[in-house]
Amino acid sequence: MASELPFRKLVLLPGMDGTGTLFAQFIDALPHGFEAVTISYPKARPLSYVELGELVGKRLPKSEPFVLLAESFSAPLAIQIAATRPAGMSALILVAGFATNPSYPWLPGLGALLLAGRMRLRLPDLVIRRALLGPGASRGLVESVRSAVLSMSPEVFSSRLRSISSCDARAELARVSVPALYLQAANDRVVPARCLDEILAIRPDVTVARIDGPHLLLQREPRQAAEIVTDFIRQLP
Repeated sequence: MASELPFRKLVLLPGMDGTGTLFAQFIDALPHGFEAVTISYPKARPLSYVELGELVGKRLPKSEPFVLLAESFSAPLAIQIAATRPAGMSALILVAGFATNPSYPWLPGLGALLLAGRMRLRLPDLVIRRALLGPGASRGLVESVRSAVLSMSPEVFSSRLRSISSCDARAELARVSVPALYLQAANDRVVPARCLDEILAIRPDVTVARIDGPHLLLQREPRQAAEIVTDFIRQLP
């Protein structure tokens, strides 16, 4: 039947904060019967993409099919994992993601500045709304994003900025053999459209869904994103 889901386990890799707490509304919007598993990252221990890949690899399902969904920061990591063709992985979903640095040369400098001053990035409401959540985001959602960002130690925040600035998963992307979906934020102020163009140049068969929303799509448009993800999974062989 068309309504049946061929794969019910969805493994979620979080964005820059690494907590996975910001997936809550998206998970709630998924159809009944879906099992969403979030893999969070250490808050106080800096890990490279390679090290995070080892951590995630140990936590992936071992005895049943699954779909891997990665948000923003985790996109290069998910691509690298998919390239190894883990048993049971049936598809890859990237949300506002990238395969190489989104062209922000100041990232390492910002990380070094925060680390040197032992500072945490206390984002003002205006910055969170303008860069991440878009206008009209609720106060509660803004606070959730700020709390997730502040949960990282300065060392971890700086390490993740360096990882973004030096990432290059294009070779791995070329080796990914499973079907892939890309959710693009039409109003993304963090990941430019050229990042999707770069992915399509390597994998033109990637399915693209464009949502009218900000960078944090799963947080601002959880129902629409859940519907697109579900439809994509329903069509998997």
